[in-house]
Amino acid sequence: MIKNTPQVSIGMPVYNGDKFLEETLDSILAQTFQDFELIISDNASTDRTEQICQAYMAKDHRIRYYRNEKNLGAAWNYNRVFELSVGKYFKWAAADDLCAPKFLHLCVDILDRYPQVVVCYSKTKIINEYGAIIKDYHDGLNLQDEKPRERFIKLIHSIRMCNAVFGLMRSSVLEKTPLIGNYISSDSCLMAELCLYGKFFEIPEKIFFRRSHPGASSYDRSTDRQLEFFDPKMKGKIVLPWCRRRFENFLSVKRAQIRMREKIFLFGFLMIKTLHWYKLYASELMAATKQLLCRYRIF
Repeated sequence: MIKNTPQVSIGMPVYNGDKFLEETLDSILAQTFQDFELIISDNASTDRTEQICQAYMAKDHRIRYYRNEKNLGAAWNYNRVFELSVGKYFKWAAADDLCAPKFLHLCVDILDRYPQVVVCYSKTKIINEYGAIIKDYHDGLNLQDEKPRERFIKLIHSIRMCNAVFGLMRSSVLEKTPLIGNYISSDSCLMAELCLYGKFFEIPEKIFFRRSHPGASSYDRSTDRQLEFFDPKMKGKIVLPWCRRRFENFLSVKRAQIRMREKIFLFGFLMIKTLHWYKLYASELMAATKQLLCRYRIF
């Protein structure tokens, strides 16, 4: 148990992350803002992840390490670290990304000063496995509009890599959501729901470094690989990624504690988007039907 509740909780779900884990942990422990806890949940790694985490935990009392008996998937693990957290603010940290030393300090300052902001993140640099910068990445999610519908529409039109999911969030708002689901693009759907509750603030400095490498979960975008990443039990299942994403957007609007007129407007917006992309959804349905017929040898 933590005697003095930290202001910030950092949750790190990890599976076989030993290649970059030490560098990432050093990046977190080097933060100029020090009032945080680091919760690591290991999805039954078979490499040196456990030994590294145990060694760091012995050196720093802010680190808590948990190990699952089997790999339960990234979705379960991401949600687990949040459930174990106690801080007023929460941040997810991948085991291969890096943050500049002032990242937490700047994000905490924004959330402290502006109660209407629910997510604070910084601009991003994409780095490779050697730490070299590949490119600058513009998320375009500095959502400062007063109306939830305006923030939601801008996010739907802009979100791609979803780096904002690694920003600092208000725990009290995050707990109102279903968190990360075991389906493709559930992180983007979570961000869409969060922006219904408040503003997103983008720190203009590029102080978040997202690593792109062959072992990264986002490197292989195939459906089977992504499903296995989120939940091993979903491997080989017939799914409708685009249809599911839009369906979850509808559910987010339905759940959100916002005015009814905002909901009605957004239901209309999502319906128009669905009709606009009907060919995409129709082709996805046809492909899934074909897979189903082939699987059960129905001709």
